[in-house]
Amino acid sequence: MKKIPIYNYYRHKYGQELLVDMIDVDKMKPDIKKTPVYITTFYSIIIFTEGDEEIAVNEHTVNAHPGVVVCSRPGEMWKWNPDTELKGLHLLFEEEFLLSFFNDPLFLSKFPYLQANRPSPFLLPSTVLCKRITQLYKDIREEINSPASEKDQHMLRAMLYETLMLFNRVPRLSSSSMPMDELPMIRYVAQFQQLVEHDFRDQHDVEYYADKLCITSNYLNKVVKQTLGMTTKQFILSRIMTEAKRMLDYTSLSVAEISQQLNFDTSTYFVRLFHRVEGVTPSQYRDKNYF
Repeated sequence: MKKIPIYNYYRHKYGQELLVDMIDVDKMKPDIKKTPVYITTFYSIIIFTEGDEEIAVNEHTVNAHPGVVVCSRPGEMWKWNPDTELKGLHLLFEEEFLLSFFNDPLFLSKFPYLQANRPSPFLLPSTVLCKRITQLYKDIREEINSPASEKDQHMLRAMLYETLMLFNRVPRLSSSSMPMDELPMIRYVAQFQQLVEHDFRDQHDVEYYADKLCITSNYLNKVVKQTLGMTTKQFILSRIMTEAKRMLDYTSLSVAEISQQLNFDTSTYFVRLFHRVEGVTPSQYRDKNYF
């Protein structure tokens, strides 16, 4: 199976950290043409404004046209026509953007259209509701594109919350399914990615994630390797290193404190592992990123 690329959220696209974004589908098209099948690590809700063609999320396929909404969770796989002529607005955000305010780890799972086992990731709002949601999308985009000194994350969080609540009123659109033999693999990989995102700071062992999924470590490694092009251990380590670099870049925590927060037995082992992966020690990495 061909390796499926993973798209991570770009937290510092606008300089300061911002965990919500709004982009035109047109701006996605060069990437879609190169990689029409991909997996994301963030939440996505696209509302289409022009076009008429098929699009798929995981095992579900729908004929997208103006007014159709497609929702995806972290770890889910998108499949587009490489030469898509669809147009629309893409709302994307990290779970942390809302959880840091609502302080409820299950907050997003309370929306049926964002649940892992939902029957369809597609919605079809009424004309009136579609117009209202589209205007909210445009308001979010305007706020995001405002000067850094005027950008208000509380306002963005409020508009995102209102948007999610409005989608809760929208009826689900039925979908067709992909071949059954592909479903278990995709579901296991998606669930594995979600578990890693939630538990990587405390759990570094492949066996932990395999046990959570009620499958063997060998089978988990096989499906992750086939889908993502890397082993389960490499995926976990990559996520740990990404967080380590974020903490080195944006906190004043010592190397020992970072090691402790990432649940390494000793800071010496953390330093050695960081050097093996990144080619420099944590201290050297931090020094070269300071101006």
